[in-house]
Amino acid sequence: MFDVHVHAAPDVIDRIGYDDQICAEYAAAGFSGFVLKGHQESTVGRAKALARASGLDVVGGIALNRPAGGINPSSVAATLHSGGRVVWFPTADAHTQESAGLPRLSDLQPRLTRETLSTPPVLAANERQLKDIALVLDLIAEFDAVLCTGHLSGDECRWLFDQAQSRGITRFLLTHPSYTVPAMSVTEIADLAGRGAYVEITAYQLWHQPGMTDALLAEVARAAGDKLILASDAGQPNSPQPPLALNELIEQLTRQGLDHSWLQASASDNPRELVLT
Repeated sequence: MFDVHVHAAPDVIDRIGYDDQICAEYAAAGFSGFVLKGHQESTVGRAKALARASGLDVVGGIALNRPAGGINPSSVAATLHSGGRVVWFPTADAHTQESAGLPRLSDLQPRLTRETLSTPPVLAANERQLKDIALVLDLIAEFDAVLCTGHLSGDECRWLFDQAQSRGITRFLLTHPSYTVPAMSVTEIADLAGRGAYVEITAYQLWHQPGMTDALLAEVARAAGDKLILASDAGQPNSPQPPLALNELIEQLTRQGLDHSWLQASASDNPRELVLT
């Protein structure tokens, strides 16, 4: 299997293990690789080192939050030129993160501003910001990288998907669209999946999302169809080890009557095709 969403230490918050420890867990579980995600910095260097040491396909990328430069073409160019494969639009610094009361770096450092990041249609018309977004998208298209929606709102996700298609981006992933942010409906998710967007469901949602059930996640899976991506989004000390979390997600969804082989492919073939092939 191949996990497109995992967190490890070092990080600004506690994680269940360091990079090498998490990598060893994946190797022991027979995974072919994973995508290492950090909310505050590029993970490309860390991922490259893990790949060389382990022989697994370990992939890095960048989340466009303020510590990494925000929606910054220079940060994206550096990430992609050094071998990064995944770009997440704002997560911890998205305006939705603030309005939902989800964790932010400014929680740890109150002296920091609580300024947030957004994109159209939320963003007021600003020529410089629009140019930056356009160049970021052009770079992603040029490198045939993966564009993830991060924690943007549903309206922003739809706008970003339209922009991605117009610029030739073919690797587009809705980051856990049924999570608290962006809280998209099954109908909205099905519409974007039908237009070619991949749809992520994470094990984190089972463990930590208020009100989420395996039955509700099964509805999202059905809406995603052949665009389904199952991932762990694990790494928290109060979650199972990431490979175990992803396997548990598959088993929970299987118990909801979904085809086990399809779910397995959604945690192996689909994510590898999205990220690597």
